[in-house]
Amino acid sequence: MKRSGILRRHHGDETLEEGTFLDLGAMEFEDEAEGLGGARGTVRMADIIRFDDVHNATKHAYQGDIVLIDYTSISGDQMSLKRMSSDLKNVAKDIGGDVAGISKNLICLTPAGIRIDRQKIRASGF
Repeated sequence: MKRSGILRRHHGDETLEEGTFLDLGAMEFEDEAEGLGGARGTVRMADIIRFDDVHNATKHAYQGDIVLIDYTSISGDQMSLKRMSSDLKNVAKDIGGDVAGISKNLICLTPAGIRIDRQKIRASGF
């Protein structure tokens, strides 16, 4: 397969063998750092493995980032879920942000000035 566009800029004009995969996470681009430099905030993904991970996730909201929290790993532990929910509500109140569940095991925590709309956008609303 011939590489074009962004792949050619990163890997040159080499061809990619049939059935070979690229690790997109390992790819770095010269203009990547510049693109985020002017951003007011970043959307961060946090994976909560145990309750202690909540603190690491919330510190980004204090810095002005939107944090999407996947709590699948602790979803069976009701005590941890209650503690996490309480902590996230307190953080949102403390920073003037918002917190809401957005799917079965995903919560969104936003910094000050960003609210979460609880109404789903339906296809007919576009």
